[in-house]
Amino acid sequence: MGLHLYDTMRGRVEPFQPREPGRVRMYTCGPTVHGRNHLGNFRTYLQEDLLRRHLEASGFAVTHVMNITDVEDKIIRGAAEAGVSIDQYTAPHIEAFFTDLRRLNVLPAHHYPRATQYVPQMLQLIERLVAAGFGYPAEGSVYFHVGAFPHYGALSGLPAAGLQAGASGRVDSDEYDAKEEVRDFVLWKASRPGEVAVWPSPYGQGRPGWHIECSAMAMALLGETVDLHCGGVDNIFPHHENEIAQSEAATGQQFVRHWMHCEHLLLAGGKMAKSEGNVVTVEALVARGVRPMVIRYLLLSGAHYRRRLHFREEELEAAAEAVDRLVGFWRRCAESLPPAGGPQDGAGPDLLGAAAQRAVARFQAALDDDLNLPAGLAACFDLVHEGNRLLDRGEASAAGRAAALDGLRTIDRVLGVIEVAAGEVAVASALSPEEQALFDTRERARADRDYGRADALRADLLRLGIAVEDRPGGSRWRRV
Repeated sequence: MGLHLYDTMRGRVEPFQPREPGRVRMYTCGPTVHGRNHLGNFRTYLQEDLLRRHLEASGFAVTHVMNITDVEDKIIRGAAEAGVSIDQYTAPHIEAFFTDLRRLNVLPAHHYPRATQYVPQMLQLIERLVAAGFGYPAEGSVYFHVGAFPHYGALSGLPAAGLQAGASGRVDSDEYDAKEEVRDFVLWKASRPGEVAVWPSPYGQGRPGWHIECSAMAMALLGETVDLHCGGVDNIFPHHENEIAQSEAATGQQFVRHWMHCEHLLLAGGKMAKSEGNVVTVEALVARGVRPMVIRYLLLSGAHYRRRLHFREEELEAAAEAVDRLVGFWRRCAESLPPAGGPQDGAGPDLLGAAAQRAVARFQAALDDDLNLPAGLAACFDLVHEGNRLLDRGEASAAGRAAALDGLRTIDRVLGVIEVAAGEVAVASALSPEEQALFDTRERARADRDYGRADALRADLLRLGIAVEDRPGGSRWRRV
Protein backbone atom coordinates (compact mmCIF):
# COMPACT_ATOMS: atom_id res chain seq x y z
CA MET A 1 0.00 0.00 0.00
CA GLY A 2 2.77 2.44 0.86
CA LEU A 3 2.59 5.44 3.13
CA HIS A 4 -0.64 7.47 3.09
CA LEU A 5 -0.92 10.72 5.05
CA TYR A 6 -3.64 13.28 5.63
CA ASP A 7 -2.77 16.46 3.75
CA THR A 8 -4.19 19.62 5.34
CA MET A 9 -4.25 21.49 2.03
CA ARG A 10 -6.38 18.89 0.23
CA GLY A 11 -8.34 17.80 3.31
CA ARG A 12 -7.95 14.07 2.72
CA VAL A 13 -5.61 11.10 3.18
CA GLU A 14 -3.43 10.67 0.11
CA PRO A 15 -0.40 8.62 -0.96
CA PHE A 16 2.76 10.41 0.16
CA GLN A 17 5.00 11.11 -2.81
CA PRO A 18 8.13 13.26 -2.37
CA ARG A 19 9.46 15.24 -5.27
CA GLU A 20 12.53 13.01 -5.55
CA PRO A 21 11.83 9.27 -5.14
CA GLY A 22 13.38 7.89 -1.97
CA ARG A 23 14.31 11.26 -0.50
CA VAL A 24 12.24 13.45 1.82
CA ARG A 25 12.89 17.11 2.58
CA MET A 26 11.08 17.76 5.87
CA TYR A 27 10.60 21.05 7.72
CA THR A 28 9.06 21.23 11.19
CA CYS A 29 8.21 24.37 13.11
CA GLY A 30 10.34 24.44 16.25
CA PRO A 31 10.27 26.35 19.52
CA THR A 32 10.06 30.05 20.23
CA VAL A 33 12.62 30.23 23.02
CA HIS A 34 11.25 32.66 25.62
CA GLY A 35 10.42 29.92 28.13
CA ARG A 36 10.34 26.18 28.60
CA ASN A 37 8.27 24.20 26.09
CA HIS A 38 5.26 22.36 27.53
CA LEU A 39 3.72 18.96 26.84
CA GLY A 40 1.45 20.42 24.16
CA ASN A 41 4.52 21.49 22.19
CA PHE A 42 6.15 18.12 22.71
CA ARG A 43 3.09 16.23 21.55
CA THR A 44 3.64 17.84 18.15
CA TYR A 45 7.41 17.28 18.19
CA LEU A 46 6.92 13.62 19.11
CA GLN A 47 4.36 12.99 16.36
CA GLU A 48 6.85 14.52 13.91
CA ASP A 49 9.54 12.24 15.34
CA LEU A 50 7.24 9.25 14.83
CA LEU A 51 6.69 10.32 11.22
CA ARG A 52 10.40 10.71 10.56
CA ARG A 53 11.23 7.35 12.17
CA HIS A 54 8.57 5.62 10.07
CA LEU A 55 9.81 7.31 6.90
CA GLU A 56 13.35 6.14 7.58
CA ALA A 57 12.19 2.63 8.55
CA SER A 58 10.32 2.58 5.21
CA GLY A 59 13.55 3.26 3.31
CA PHE A 60 13.37 7.03 2.77
CA ALA A 61 16.45 9.21 3.20
CA VAL A 62 15.16 12.15 5.27
CA THR A 63 16.69 15.59 5.62
CA HIS A 64 15.00 17.16 8.63
CA VAL A 65 15.13 20.89 9.44
CA MET A 66 13.63 22.30 12.65
CA ASN A 67 13.90 26.04 13.18
CA ILE A 68 14.50 27.86 16.44
CA THR A 69 12.75 31.24 16.68
CA ASP A 70 15.16 33.29 18.78
CA VAL A 71 13.92 36.78 17.93
CA GLU A 72 10.34 38.03 18.39
CA ASP A 73 8.38 40.41 20.60
CA LYS A 74 8.42 38.42 23.86
CA ILE A 75 12.11 37.62 23.53
CA ILE A 76 13.01 41.23 22.86
CA ARG A 77 10.97 42.43 25.84
CA GLY A 78 12.42 39.76 28.12
CA ALA A 79 16.00 40.52 27.11
CA ALA A 80 15.45 44.26 27.60
CA GLU A 81 13.93 43.73 31.05
CA ALA A 82 16.83 41.46 32.04
CA GLY A 83 19.43 43.87 30.63
CA VAL A 84 21.07 41.20 28.45
CA SER A 85 21.46 40.44 24.77
CA ILE A 86 18.89 38.19 23.10
CA ASP A 87 21.59 35.49 22.74
CA GLN A 88 22.15 35.54 26.50
CA TYR A 89 18.42 35.58 27.15
CA THR A 90 17.58 32.65 24.87
CA ALA A 91 20.58 30.43 25.68
CA PRO A 92 19.11 28.69 28.77
CA HIS A 93 15.76 28.18 27.03
CA ILE A 94 17.47 26.60 24.03
CA GLU A 95 19.48 24.29 26.29
CA ALA A 96 16.29 23.30 28.17
CA PHE A 97 14.63 22.47 24.84
CA PHE A 98 17.47 20.16 23.80
CA THR A 99 17.54 18.57 27.25
CA ASP A 100 13.86 17.67 26.95
CA LEU A 101 14.35 16.35 23.39
CA ARG A 102 17.08 14.02 24.66
CA ARG A 103 14.94 12.92 27.60
CA LEU A 104 12.10 11.97 25.26
CA ASN A 105 14.39 10.12 22.82
CA VAL A 106 13.59 12.44 19.90
CA LEU A 107 15.89 11.98 16.93
CA PRO A 108 17.95 15.16 16.42
CA ALA A 109 17.12 17.15 13.31
CA HIS A 110 19.88 17.46 10.75
CA HIS A 111 19.69 21.25 10.98
CA TYR A 112 18.48 23.59 13.75
CA PRO A 113 18.66 27.00 12.06
CA ARG A 114 18.25 29.97 14.38
CA ALA A 115 16.38 32.95 12.98
CA THR A 116 19.12 35.39 14.01
CA GLN A 117 21.60 33.48 11.82
CA TYR A 118 19.53 33.82 8.63
CA VAL A 119 18.66 37.51 8.49
CA PRO A 120 20.56 38.07 5.20
CA GLN A 121 18.54 35.32 3.52
CA MET A 122 15.33 36.84 4.90
CA LEU A 123 16.21 40.24 3.49
CA GLN A 124 16.96 38.71 0.09
CA LEU A 125 13.53 37.08 0.10
CA ILE A 126 11.87 40.35 1.12
CA GLU A 127 13.63 42.20 -1.69
CA ARG A 128 12.34 39.63 -4.20
CA LEU A 129 8.80 40.18 -2.94
CA VAL A 130 9.06 43.95 -3.13
CA ALA A 131 10.51 43.75 -6.66
CA ALA A 132 7.66 41.46 -7.76
CA GLY A 133 4.99 43.78 -6.33
CA PHE A 134 3.93 41.54 -3.44
CA GLY A 135 5.69 43.56 -0.76
CA TYR A 136 5.63 47.29 -0.02
CA PRO A 137 7.70 49.47 2.34
CA ALA A 138 5.93 51.81 4.76
CA GLU A 139 7.60 53.93 7.45
CA GLY A 140 10.64 51.67 7.75
CA SER A 141 8.65 48.42 7.78
CA VAL A 142 7.76 46.14 4.87
CA TYR A 143 4.39 44.41 4.46
CA PHE A 144 3.07 41.60 2.29
CA HIS A 145 0.16 42.65 0.11
CA VAL A 146 -2.33 39.81 0.63
CA GLY A 147 -4.68 41.14 -2.04
CA ALA A 148 -2.02 40.50 -4.67
CA PHE A 149 -1.90 36.77 -3.91
CA PRO A 150 -5.17 35.21 -5.16
CA HIS A 151 -4.74 31.83 -3.45
CA TYR A 152 -4.48 33.24 0.07
CA GLY A 153 -6.63 31.22 2.50
CA ALA A 154 -6.38 27.90 0.63
CA LEU A 155 -4.66 26.05 3.50
CA SER A 156 -6.96 27.23 6.26
CA GLY A 157 -10.07 27.08 4.11
CA LEU A 158 -11.09 30.56 5.23
CA PRO A 159 -12.23 33.30 2.84
CA ALA A 160 -9.34 35.66 2.20
CA ALA A 161 -11.50 38.76 2.51
CA GLY A 162 -12.23 38.07 6.18
CA LEU A 163 -8.75 37.09 7.33
CA GLN A 164 -6.61 39.22 9.59
CA ALA A 165 -2.89 38.69 9.96
CA GLY A 166 -2.92 38.83 13.73
CA ALA A 167 -5.98 36.70 14.36
CA SER A 168 -3.99 33.93 16.07
CA GLY A 169 -2.67 36.23 18.77
CA ARG A 170 0.72 34.53 18.25
CA VAL A 171 3.38 37.09 17.38
CA ASP A 172 2.84 39.35 14.44
CA SER A 173 -0.33 41.14 15.36
CA ASP A 174 1.47 44.08 13.79
CA GLU A 175 1.07 46.99 16.14
CA TYR A 176 1.86 49.31 13.26
CA ASP A 177 -0.51 51.64 11.49
CA ALA A 178 1.20 51.96 8.12
CA LYS A 179 0.00 48.82 6.34
CA GLU A 180 -2.51 49.33 3.54
CA GLU A 181 -4.98 46.57 4.53
CA VAL A 182 -5.77 45.02 7.90
CA ARG A 183 -5.07 41.52 6.54
CA ASP A 184 -1.58 42.41 5.26
CA PHE A 185 1.22 41.02 7.39
CA VAL A 186 4.66 42.27 8.25
CA LEU A 187 7.81 41.03 6.54
CA TRP A 188 10.24 43.49 8.16
CA LYS A 189 9.57 45.49 11.33
CA ALA A 190 11.12 48.91 11.81
CA SER A 191 13.05 49.11 15.07
CA ARG A 192 11.77 51.06 18.05
CA PRO A 193 13.82 53.06 20.54
CA GLY A 194 15.64 50.85 23.04
CA GLU A 195 15.13 47.54 21.21
CA VAL A 196 18.02 45.15 21.77
CA ALA A 197 17.72 43.26 18.47
CA VAL A 198 18.11 45.29 15.27
CA TRP A 199 19.72 44.70 11.89
CA PRO A 200 20.46 47.10 8.99
CA SER A 201 18.36 46.78 5.85
CA PRO A 202 17.56 48.76 2.69
CA TYR A 203 14.41 49.90 4.53
CA GLY A 204 16.13 51.04 7.71
CA GLN A 205 17.07 49.44 11.02
CA GLY A 206 14.71 46.66 12.06
CA ARG A 207 14.18 42.94 12.36
CA PRO A 208 12.36 40.20 10.42
CA GLY A 209 8.72 39.31 10.95
CA TRP A 210 7.91 35.86 12.29
CA HIS A 211 6.56 34.34 9.07
CA ILE A 212 9.42 35.31 6.75
CA GLU A 213 11.85 33.52 9.06
CA CYS A 214 10.55 30.02 8.31
CA SER A 215 10.25 30.57 4.56
CA ALA A 216 13.82 31.83 4.28
CA MET A 217 15.32 29.08 6.46
CA ALA A 218 13.36 26.29 4.76
CA MET A 219 14.35 27.41 1.28
CA ALA A 220 17.98 28.00 2.27
CA LEU A 221 18.37 24.45 3.59
CA LEU A 222 15.84 22.40 1.59
CA GLY A 223 15.24 24.30 -1.64
CA GLU A 224 12.24 26.19 -2.96
CA THR A 225 9.89 23.19 -2.66
CA VAL A 226 9.62 21.20 0.59
CA ASP A 227 8.19 17.68 0.60
CA LEU A 228 6.75 17.75 4.13
CA HIS A 229 5.96 20.71 6.38
CA CYS A 230 4.67 19.91 9.87
CA GLY A 231 3.44 21.80 12.91
CA GLY A 232 0.56 22.16 15.33
CA VAL A 233 -2.94 23.01 14.15
CA ASP A 234 -2.63 26.55 15.54
CA ASN A 235 0.17 27.14 13.01
CA ILE A 236 -2.22 26.71 10.07
CA PHE A 237 -3.41 30.31 10.26
CA PRO A 238 -1.81 32.71 10.02
CA HIS A 239 1.72 31.30 10.11
CA HIS A 240 1.61 28.57 7.48
CA GLU A 241 -0.88 30.46 5.36
CA ASN A 242 1.56 33.38 5.28
CA GLU A 243 4.52 31.11 4.57
CA ILE A 244 2.75 29.80 1.47
CA ALA A 245 1.87 33.27 0.23
CA GLN A 246 5.30 34.85 0.60
CA SER A 247 7.22 31.77 -0.62
CA GLU A 248 5.14 31.08 -3.72
CA ALA A 249 4.85 34.78 -4.56
CA ALA A 250 8.65 35.02 -4.55
CA THR A 251 9.48 31.81 -6.43
CA GLY A 252 6.43 30.99 -8.55
CA GLN A 253 6.87 27.39 -7.31
CA GLN A 254 4.78 25.20 -5.02
CA PHE A 255 6.24 25.75 -1.57
CA VAL A 256 5.09 22.53 0.17
CA ARG A 257 3.95 19.26 -1.38
CA HIS A 258 2.36 17.90 1.79
CA TRP A 259 1.14 19.60 4.98
CA MET A 260 0.78 17.69 8.27
CA HIS A 261 -0.65 19.19 11.48
CA CYS A 262 -1.02 17.76 14.99
CA GLU A 263 -4.06 18.49 17.16
CA HIS A 264 -4.01 20.15 20.60
CA LEU A 265 -3.19 18.61 23.94
CA LEU A 266 -5.92 19.57 26.41
CA LEU A 267 -5.56 20.19 30.13
CA ALA A 268 -8.64 20.81 32.29
CA GLY A 269 -10.76 21.20 29.18
CA GLY A 270 -8.66 23.88 27.44
CA LYS A 271 -5.68 23.66 25.12
CA MET A 272 -2.31 23.62 26.82
CA ALA A 273 -0.74 27.04 26.17
CA LYS A 274 1.70 29.40 27.87
CA SER A 275 -0.56 32.32 27.12
CA GLU A 276 -3.32 30.68 29.17
CA GLY A 277 -1.02 29.72 32.05
CA ASN A 278 -2.32 26.22 31.41
CA VAL A 279 0.84 24.14 31.06
CA VAL A 280 2.69 21.07 32.31
CA THR A 281 6.36 20.62 31.43
CA VAL A 282 8.52 17.56 30.92
CA GLU A 283 10.82 18.90 33.63
CA ALA A 284 7.97 19.07 36.17
CA LEU A 285 6.89 15.48 35.49
CA VAL A 286 10.43 14.13 35.66
CA ALA A 287 10.93 15.96 38.96
CA ARG A 288 7.89 14.05 40.25
CA GLY A 289 9.52 10.76 39.28
CA VAL A 290 7.65 10.12 36.02
CA ARG A 291 9.87 8.22 33.61
CA PRO A 292 10.51 10.09 30.34
CA MET A 293 9.53 7.06 28.23
CA VAL A 294 6.15 7.01 29.96
CA ILE A 295 5.69 10.64 28.89
CA ARG A 296 6.76 9.78 25.35
CA TYR A 297 4.43 6.80 25.20
CA LEU A 298 1.42 8.77 26.44
CA LEU A 299 1.91 11.70 24.06
CA LEU A 300 2.36 9.34 21.10
CA SER A 301 -0.28 6.74 21.85
CA GLY A 302 -3.02 8.55 23.79
CA ALA A 303 -4.87 9.51 20.60
CA HIS A 304 -4.30 9.63 16.85
CA TYR A 305 -2.33 12.78 15.98
CA ARG A 306 -5.38 14.35 14.29
CA ARG A 307 -7.49 13.96 17.45
CA ARG A 308 -7.27 16.06 20.58
CA LEU A 309 -5.62 14.38 23.55
CA HIS A 310 -6.72 15.05 27.14
CA PHE A 311 -3.87 15.00 29.67
CA ARG A 312 -5.04 13.29 32.86
CA GLU A 313 -3.19 11.69 35.76
CA GLU A 314 -4.96 8.37 35.26
CA GLU A 315 -3.80 8.31 31.63
CA LEU A 316 -0.23 8.78 32.84
CA GLU A 317 -0.64 5.78 35.15
CA ALA A 318 -2.10 3.68 32.33
CA ALA A 319 0.84 4.64 30.10
CA ALA A 320 3.28 3.51 32.79
CA GLU A 321 1.56 0.13 33.00
CA ALA A 322 1.64 -0.25 29.20
CA VAL A 323 5.34 0.58 29.04
CA ASP A 324 6.04 -1.93 31.82
CA ARG A 325 4.17 -4.64 29.88
CA LEU A 326 6.27 -3.96 26.79
CA VAL A 327 9.51 -3.93 28.77
CA GLY A 328 8.55 -7.07 30.68
CA PHE A 329 7.94 -9.04 27.48
CA TRP A 330 11.13 -7.62 25.93
CA ARG A 331 13.10 -8.93 28.92
CA ARG A 332 11.44 -12.34 28.89
CA CYS A 333 12.40 -12.77 25.26
CA ALA A 334 15.93 -11.49 25.87
CA GLU A 335 16.56 -13.94 28.72
CA SER A 336 16.61 -16.86 26.23
CA LEU A 337 15.83 -19.44 28.90
CA PRO A 338 13.33 -22.26 28.23
CA PRO A 339 10.44 -22.16 30.72
CA ALA A 340 10.61 -24.78 33.46
CA GLY A 341 9.20 -28.07 32.22
CA GLY A 342 8.82 -26.80 28.67
CA PRO A 343 10.05 -28.39 25.46
CA GLN A 344 13.66 -28.09 24.49
CA ASP A 345 14.66 -25.43 21.99
CA GLY A 346 13.58 -26.35 18.51
CA ALA A 347 10.71 -28.60 19.61
CA GLY A 348 7.27 -27.94 18.18
CA PRO A 349 6.15 -25.26 15.69
CA ASP A 350 7.67 -21.78 15.98
CA LEU A 351 4.42 -20.17 17.12
CA LEU A 352 6.06 -17.14 18.74
CA GLY A 353 8.09 -16.33 15.63
CA ALA A 354 4.93 -16.46 13.50
CA ALA A 355 3.10 -14.21 15.98
CA ALA A 356 5.97 -11.71 15.83
CA GLN A 357 5.90 -11.69 12.03
CA ARG A 358 2.16 -10.98 12.02
CA ALA A 359 2.54 -8.19 14.60
CA VAL A 360 5.29 -6.41 12.67
CA ALA A 361 3.28 -6.56 9.43
CA ARG A 362 0.17 -5.17 11.16
CA PHE A 363 2.20 -2.44 12.90
CA GLN A 364 3.79 -1.28 9.65
CA ALA A 365 0.46 -1.32 7.83
CA ALA A 366 -1.14 0.76 10.59
CA LEU A 367 1.63 3.37 10.43
CA ASP A 368 1.30 3.48 6.65
CA ASP A 369 -2.37 4.37 7.22
CA ASP A 370 -1.87 8.00 8.28
CA LEU A 371 0.39 7.13 11.24
CA ASN A 372 -2.32 5.13 13.01
CA LEU A 373 -0.16 4.33 16.03
CA PRO A 374 -3.08 3.26 18.28
CA ALA A 375 -3.88 0.47 15.77
CA GLY A 376 -0.19 -0.36 15.48
CA LEU A 377 0.13 -0.71 19.25
CA ALA A 378 -2.91 -2.99 19.34
CA ALA A 379 -0.93 -5.36 17.11
CA CYS A 380 2.08 -5.00 19.38
CA PHE A 381 0.11 -5.85 22.51
CA ASP A 382 -1.50 -8.82 20.77
CA LEU A 383 2.07 -10.10 20.36
CA VAL A 384 2.80 -9.43 24.03
CA HIS A 385 -0.33 -11.31 25.11
CA GLU A 386 0.23 -14.27 22.81
CA GLY A 387 3.95 -14.34 23.54
CA ASN A 388 3.50 -14.40 27.30
CA ARG A 389 0.94 -17.18 26.93
CA LEU A 390 3.37 -19.26 24.87
CA LEU A 391 6.21 -18.58 27.27
CA ASP A 392 4.09 -19.53 30.28
CA ARG A 393 3.08 -22.80 28.61
CA GLY A 394 6.63 -23.61 27.55
CA GLU A 395 5.76 -23.44 23.85
CA ALA A 396 8.34 -20.85 22.80
CA SER A 397 11.71 -21.96 21.48
CA ALA A 398 14.86 -19.88 21.68
CA ALA A 399 14.44 -19.20 17.95
CA GLY A 400 10.88 -17.99 18.60
CA ARG A 401 12.02 -15.69 21.40
CA ALA A 402 14.79 -14.34 19.17
CA ALA A 403 12.25 -13.67 16.42
CA ALA A 404 9.93 -11.92 18.90
CA LEU A 405 12.79 -9.79 20.19
CA ASP A 406 13.79 -8.89 16.63
CA GLY A 407 10.16 -7.97 15.91
CA LEU A 408 10.02 -5.75 18.98
CA ARG A 409 13.23 -4.04 17.86
CA THR A 410 11.69 -3.42 14.42
CA ILE A 411 8.63 -1.87 16.05
CA ASP A 412 10.72 0.11 18.51
CA ARG A 413 12.82 1.71 15.78
CA VAL A 414 9.62 3.65 15.06
CA LEU A 415 8.07 3.77 18.55
CA GLY A 416 11.33 4.74 20.27
CA VAL A 417 10.19 3.61 23.74
CA ILE A 418 10.89 0.00 24.70
CA GLU A 419 14.68 -0.33 24.72
CA VAL A 420 15.23 3.03 26.41
CA ALA A 421 12.45 2.26 28.91
CA ALA A 422 14.14 -1.02 29.77
CA GLY A 423 17.20 0.98 30.75
CA GLU A 424 15.08 3.46 32.72
CA VAL A 425 13.51 0.65 34.71
CA ALA A 426 16.87 -0.91 35.44
CA VAL A 427 18.29 2.37 36.70
CA ALA A 428 15.28 3.89 38.43
CA SER A 429 13.52 0.86 39.78
CA ALA A 430 16.15 -1.30 41.46
CA LEU A 431 14.87 -2.51 44.79
CA SER A 432 16.37 -1.01 47.92
CA PRO A 433 18.03 -3.48 50.32
CA GLU A 434 14.95 -3.39 52.55
CA GLU A 435 12.59 -3.96 49.60
CA GLN A 436 14.75 -6.77 48.26
CA ALA A 437 14.74 -8.46 51.67
CA LEU A 438 10.93 -8.29 51.78
CA PHE A 439 10.67 -9.66 48.23
CA ASP A 440 13.08 -12.53 49.06
CA THR A 441 11.14 -13.35 52.25
CA ARG A 442 7.98 -13.63 50.17
CA GLU A 443 9.72 -15.91 47.68
CA ARG A 444 10.73 -18.23 50.53
CA ALA A 445 7.16 -18.22 51.85
CA ARG A 446 5.89 -19.28 48.41
CA ALA A 447 8.54 -21.99 48.19
CA ASP A 448 7.35 -23.26 51.60
CA ARG A 449 3.73 -23.14 50.36
CA ASP A 450 2.90 -20.60 53.08
CA TYR A 451 0.52 -18.78 50.76
CA GLY A 452 -1.18 -16.77 53.50
CA ARG A 453 2.14 -15.21 54.51
CA ALA A 454 3.05 -14.74 50.86
CA ASP A 455 -0.19 -12.83 50.27
CA ALA A 456 0.43 -10.62 53.31
CA LEU A 457 3.95 -9.84 52.11
CA ARG A 458 2.61 -9.06 48.62
CA ALA A 459 0.26 -6.51 50.25
CA ASP A 460 3.20 -5.02 52.18
CA LEU A 461 5.17 -4.65 48.96
CA LEU A 462 2.21 -3.05 47.20
CA ARG A 463 1.97 -0.44 49.97
CA LEU A 464 5.60 0.39 49.12
CA GLY A 465 4.63 0.84 45.46
CA ILE A 466 5.85 -2.56 44.25
CA ALA A 467 3.40 -4.83 42.41
CA VAL A 468 4.34 -8.54 42.37
CA GLU A 469 3.12 -10.94 39.69
CA ASP A 470 3.56 -14.70 40.10
CA ARG A 471 4.41 -16.69 36.98
CA PRO A 472 5.40 -20.32 36.38
CA GLY A 473 9.02 -19.27 35.91
CA GLY A 474 9.11 -17.19 39.11
CA SER A 475 7.78 -13.95 40.56
CA ARG A 476 8.31 -10.59 38.85
CA TRP A 477 7.88 -7.10 40.27
CA ARG A 478 7.34 -3.59 38.93
CA ARG A 479 6.94 -0.12 40.38
CA VAL A 480 3.41 1.32 40.46
